[in-house]
Amino acid sequence: MLEQQQIEAIAHELVQADRERTILPRLTKRYPEMVVEDSYAIQKLWSDRRLEERGGRLVGHKIGLTSKVMQLATGITEPDYGVIHDDMVLESGSVIEFDRFSNVRIEVELAFVLAKPLTGPNVTIFDVLDATAYVVPALEVLNSHLELEGRTIVDTISDNAAMGAMVVGGRPVPVGEVDLRWVSALLYRNEGIEDSGVAGTVLGHPAMGVAWLANKLAQHGQSLDAGEIILAGSFTKPMWVERGDTVHAEYSGLGSVTCRFI
Repeated sequence: MLEQQQIEAIAHELVQADRERTILPRLTKRYPEMVVEDSYAIQKLWSDRRLEERGGRLVGHKIGLTSKVMQLATGITEPDYGVIHDDMVLESGSVIEFDRFSNVRIEVELAFVLAKPLTGPNVTIFDVLDATAYVVPALEVLNSHLELEGRTIVDTISDNAAMGAMVVGGRPVPVGEVDLRWVSALLYRNEGIEDSGVAGTVLGHPAMGVAWLANKLAQHGQSLDAGEIILAGSFTKPMWVERGDTVHAEYSGLGSVTCRFI
């Protein structure tokens, strides 16, 4: 494990990289003794410092690496989580500055908006469904401040699980109106379909990711609040995006989400 001074130094580096849109060497290359708990400590300190610097507030969490597609794409075999700040939430149709990020990849997800708090341990899928006000389609914009080649879950968690932004669209749907396992989506870049997926590939049911998150947060003395928005995990592989690209995702029964990068 790392010393507190090392954790603070890494968090400072990541705040600066976020501000300057730079890429840092992989942490596990420099600190091979790092463990997962170090990474979550770094992430928490990074989040606190970013909010102090920019203002704003924490509005939710993202869950990553919940599907076989994502685990195979990254070589990582367990979920992770990051935080969502209010300036990371964008509306469908947004025109986004490409240079806002160090790099841009897109994932297709469902977002859960909570009407009730969830406090682990022992949160179940039924608790999640009972606590959810509605689900809504969302695109996650991945943004990594650490070199991608050779990264481990320790690197990814430290870098806020690569959370850059999210684009929310479509129509909000109460969980009882749709079988969330069978929500499917087509992902377009410009005029062509790049990928497709079904939400059930996220741990068998996307609400399982939210239950995992609530129980994982309990290990860190945290919980999910009413009103939080939770990105439940991708059911497509990351799609690289270039300046000038328009991204569009159509969801069965839930509408669509669109954004453009300039």
